[in-house]
Amino acid sequence: MIRKARVEDVKKIHQLINQSASRGEMLPRSLGELYDNLRDYFVYVEDDKVAGTGALHICWENLAEVRSLCVADFARMKGTGRALVEECVNEARTFDIHKLFLLTYQVEFFLKCGFAISDKKVFPQKIWSDCIKCPKFPECDETAMIRKI
Repeated sequence: MIRKARVEDVKKIHQLINQSASRGEMLPRSLGELYDNLRDYFVYVEDDKVAGTGALHICWENLAEVRSLCVADFARMKGTGRALVEECVNEARTFDIHKLFLLTYQVEFFLKCGFAISDKKVFPQKIWSDCIKCPKFPECDETAMIRKI
């Protein structure tokens, strides 16, 4: 079941994201970032456990980022990640947002979800809002991707 994240989920989301980050699959997130952006997050719950998460973060007038998409090992290869992406897409539509982007190491997965590789220079708002705080800035090794909906 996918639902909006709650305060009680934050520590579980943090653990899930940072486990994945420790394997080099994504960048880590701090507890502070998660609490600050809790309204952006969805969780996938299986057997009363947070088994996946993803967020839709509105960046600009007609641009939102899919971020922090992560699925626990036991819930992978079941369509969980794709379902979380589609939940973000559906929420973007409710806000009348027609362009989604992301930065990722998981290019093949997101290609299957309808995203296409893009140049990072297309997203100046992202660079100056989040990326500048990243320890990898300006030598980002993630791939930028975009999906029009």
